[in-house]
Amino acid sequence: MTFKKLLRAFVGAVAFACAAAHAVPLPALNVDKTRISVSGLSSGGFMANQLGYAYSSTFMGVGVFAAGPYMCAGHNNYTACMYNATIGSAMLNTMQTDINNWSGNQIDAKSNVANQKIYMFVGTSDFTVGPNPMNAAQTQYTNNGVPAANLSYVQRASTAHVFPTDFDATGNNACNSSASPYISNCGYDGAGQMFTKLYGALNARNNAPAAGNYIEFDQTAFSAGNPGMDTTGWAYVPANCASGAQCKLHVALHGCQQNYDTIGDKFVKNTGYTRWADTNSIIVLFPQTKVDSTSRQTAASGSLGNPNGCWDWIGWYGTNFAQKAGTQMAAIKAMVDKVASGTGSGGGGGGESLPAPTGLAVSGVTSSSATLIWNAVTGAASYNVFRNGGKVNASPVTSTGYTDSGLAAATTYSWTVAAVDAGGVQGASSSPVSGTTTGSAPVCYTANNYNHVTAGRAHVGGGYALANGSNQNMGLYNTFVTTTLKQTSPNYYVIGTCP
Repeated sequence: MTFKKLLRAFVGAVAFACAAAHAVPLPALNVDKTRISVSGLSSGGFMANQLGYAYSSTFMGVGVFAAGPYMCAGHNNYTACMYNATIGSAMLNTMQTDINNWSGNQIDAKSNVANQKIYMFVGTSDFTVGPNPMNAAQTQYTNNGVPAANLSYVQRASTAHVFPTDFDATGNNACNSSASPYISNCGYDGAGQMFTKLYGALNARNNAPAAGNYIEFDQTAFSAGNPGMDTTGWAYVPANCASGAQCKLHVALHGCQQNYDTIGDKFVKNTGYTRWADTNSIIVLFPQTKVDSTSRQTAASGSLGNPNGCWDWIGWYGTNFAQKAGTQMAAIKAMVDKVASGTGSGGGGGGESLPAPTGLAVSGVTSSSATLIWNAVTGAASYNVFRNGGKVNASPVTSTGYTDSGLAAATTYSWTVAAVDAGGVQGASSSPVSGTTTGSAPVCYTANNYNHVTAGRAHVGGGYALANGSNQNMGLYNTFVTTTLKQTSPNYYVIGTCP
């Protein structure tokens, strides 16, 4: 390394260390409220999943790195949700009962989940969590209406329990080793792939984000004294976002043994989040946990301490840990609300500047798509389209028509449209219009994976049964693993159940 590079690294480290001594209030910024998302690794992945279900009207996208389904440890010892344990349909049905019973009350309406963009990643050599719990999380998302087009699930060979990057960083462990800091150059850009799934095409990243854009903020204003949360958290605010431009907002949650007190700034700086955020107008929140060795009664795992500084996915801090009222859940949501409270923040039909579009109509439907048309709004630079309350267009719509694809056959949907001005401020939403796709309702088949392959609904790859069409991983190809496949079109199957 040259002297200039060493000096730059030293100056950056000093700036980061100096900032750590001066926590500031979390700023209120101009946020597009229709483009708020969350992701995390391990316990952070479980927490991201929880936030996505509980606050489904807030989070339009969820990234899950090596975690498992919602409320898994709410009914089972946490070990049954890790260590590549198989999570069967009976367990998932119990978790689904919570989602169904809490929908619209303890958690937001479950119908919002179907409109989310979901990115999932796990290494095939991850024996801390592993593919099986992730398969169950995928099934849970599918069961709650997330279409195959909205869900990306990556299983990467020779990859352990780590956050994957495509660059070297000081102190990182090998990709095939589950060791601190659990961040590795695996030749795969996890942050970039996740952001692309959630937000669409990205500008090229900046591999040297400015040290001055990192902010250490006072977390006590939100944590309500929760013993598992640190006094400060971190945020990355791109220069244009700090100057008033309307930006997206993402919450990045570290895993166990990855909090700032344990590994310093590695999760904040070495994961790649900020490299992409800097050039794509994305504010990133990095809330922080702390070690809590006090033994506490959990939901289904007995009395345990939290010596690794994990996010609460097993009920250390109350039986409502996965609901909106859970202390850590509410703390993170309060941080999101604070950042998104700045001047100009809007989205989802706030009516800030432009009137609602008129004349919205469905001009044509197929078994998997519907075309919408509406009247132009004076002063509109673009439009946003919402299906069942969730934004569906990844890029601005610059015409007065849009084809919404990836829909289920024989299903009724509701759409609204809102105009966006040249400053990125979204106006009022139109009156809703409904339409029903053509075709027949999906048909479901429940069988063991061997019989699915024999019947021509799945095929074999690497010892696993893969659903025809979607290529979703159904688990091992044998007679012991039972899967329900939903046929959505000829020779196209997804893991899920029929209404």
